[in-house]
Amino acid sequence: MFSAKMLLFFLCLIPLLGVMMTVQAQTPSPLHKKLDRHAMSVESDVIDWRRDIHANPELSNREFRTAALVADHLRSLGMDVQTEIAHTGVTGFLKGGKPGPIVALRADMDALPVTELTEIPFASKVRTTYNGMEVGVMHACGHDTHTAILMGVASVMAEMKEDLPGSIKFIFQPAEEGAPAGEEGGAELMLREGVFDDPAPEVIFGLHVWPERVGHISYLPGPFMASADELFITVKGKQTHGAVPWGGVDPIVVGSQIVLGLQTIASRQLDVTATPSIITVGTFHGGVRSNIIPDEVKLSGTIRTFLPEIQDEIEENIHRTVEHIAASAGATAEVRINRGYPVTVNDPDLTMRMIPSLKRVSDSVSQAVQITGAEDFSYFANEVPGLFIFLGIAPADADLETVPRNHSPYFFVDESALITGVRALASLAVDYMVQPGSGE
Repeated sequence: MFSAKMLLFFLCLIPLLGVMMTVQAQTPSPLHKKLDRHAMSVESDVIDWRRDIHANPELSNREFRTAALVADHLRSLGMDVQTEIAHTGVTGFLKGGKPGPIVALRADMDALPVTELTEIPFASKVRTTYNGMEVGVMHACGHDTHTAILMGVASVMAEMKEDLPGSIKFIFQPAEEGAPAGEEGGAELMLREGVFDDPAPEVIFGLHVWPERVGHISYLPGPFMASADELFITVKGKQTHGAVPWGGVDPIVVGSQIVLGLQTIASRQLDVTATPSIITVGTFHGGVRSNIIPDEVKLSGTIRTFLPEIQDEIEENIHRTVEHIAASAGATAEVRINRGYPVTVNDPDLTMRMIPSLKRVSDSVSQAVQITGAEDFSYFANEVPGLFIFLGIAPADADLETVPRNHSPYFFVDESALITGVRALASLAVDYMVQPGSGE
């Protein structure tokens, strides 16, 4: 039995132990000092690479120039380089000077069909054809920064390779935003083509820039980013004159009821305390004339959730809800759901173990909330334990409520955050090598 005095003594020790652990975590080792020194020396290169890639963006599966830039850089560092993985993907393997685990680091390279409206000197002027339309091309999601950051990490690690107690596989991935219609691509295809083979990594780390305060790092153990499934619904009624709706079956009214009915799945058919979920209808097409009730309408949308079992339950409930609403009006409905990116799950043990590494490189680190956006880093993290973090790139004086977000034509990156990204990924890799596995 503890006495009251002993209990008080241990309670007083807890804050002191926390301070000691924090000081220990933030006290740089000789390896960390070398890492930081090399990182600072590549900052200007990282910014130059980022500006060059930003001014020359390429859409998914078309990252030819970017891939060549990356491959040439990795070769110049003496790495074993492979190209044309999943069309335009590039990998580089750096063998450390000491035995140890293999760590994978990943960056994505593709841009978006967005016309840039920023006024930065290196703004994209590129235009191309996408889905039959002439569009601008812009790195509106920050993949230019991801690529430049990982190129910088490659430089830092190459300078330190004799000191590394392990090896690093650098993965530069195409088509994170999704392959063009009729094509395959991205992380899933890279895995099928053997990106994790010969040799296989033990863990993988990645980051994404986000409109948080510049240099801020956020993380979340467990399910972090949502799965993303495509939803397609065709409602078939019976065409008739708009003045005589009883002469047919109106699929527009039925489709409207279906849109409303779908919203009751998340709010009334699922356990709302278990996990968030979203069903959004983004398109609704039907009819050619105001006084003609059409024969059919087509709807499409997206489904987001954070647990595979909820993903299955939602799919079952959508079929039941849509088909029964249609049948109640004398119509029929066909439902098609295409499974997209899985849930991005940060391995809980790995995440908690690496928090001191993040706190060493940034004085602003916090736990994030779940993000309903999706990431195909999820495929990599389904194969080996993974940790995906967010790096803040909003200027210090920006209003975070109104700052342009990812995919905006005004998306802007404060480049002073890039060196934090280099140090973060490099530190995660080195610190895991020093204490791989469970660390026990």
